[in-house]
Amino acid sequence: MFPDNLLAEIERKARVAERKAHKKGLQEGRQEGRQEGRQEGRQEGEAAALLHLLERRFGEITPEIAQRIASAELVRIGQWFDRAIDAPDLETVFRMQ
Repeated sequence: MFPDNLLAEIERKARVAERKAHKKGLQEGRQEGRQEGRQEGRQEGEAAALLHLLERRFGEITPEIAQRIASAELVRIGQWFDRAIDAPDLETVFRMQ
């Protein structure tokens, strides 16, 4: 199963990232901070969704894969998500094309 503590950690990191982005935004301008916070929050949300999909399709996800997803850029997470929909196995999801 997908570890509850990993999802909680991803959510916690999203909140921390959003707070950091907000503080930076106050210093560099509100608009820039809001955009950055949304981007980081979106990345964390997409990572959580991908982890959930992978767990449902392939069972328990290793901490290494979870960390790889958590540190990936949004575009890459989207690519993996699309592959995960009908990949025959977990390896295929992360195989480079």
